[in-house]
Amino acid sequence: MTPDELRTACLDFNGAVEEQPFPGASEVSAFKVGGKIFALSSLPAEPLTVSLKCDPELAVRLRADHPGIVGGYHLNKRHWNTVSLDGSVPGRLVREMIEDSYDLVVASLPRAERLKLDWSGERGP
Repeated sequence: MTPDELRTACLDFNGAVEEQPFPGASEVSAFKVGGKIFALSSLPAEPLTVSLKCDPELAVRLRADHPGIVGGYHLNKRHWNTVSLDGSVPGRLVREMIEDSYDLVVASLPRAERLKLDWSGERGP
């Protein structure tokens, strides 16, 4: 996955935006929804990696199954994984992990915010 493909995958969700929120680290892109981060990456870095929110139990299983997935770099390792985008983790799995991260963040937003996003995970009243 290239930096442009990663950016496109992250911004493909309703309400997703890219920001550079860290002073002095303008190369770090934070992909947010509802003001909350669901993906972090230094797009010019080699190798390219992305940090994604993850259900804690799934995070442990993914790390055990894929050497290219480790506990979140400088993040709460219980809730975040850092994924190497060097081809060692299948692209389909990376896209699923991005979507799962987005869904976890959106699920934590107030109901009115979720409805504005037309989130597919939203249930009726």
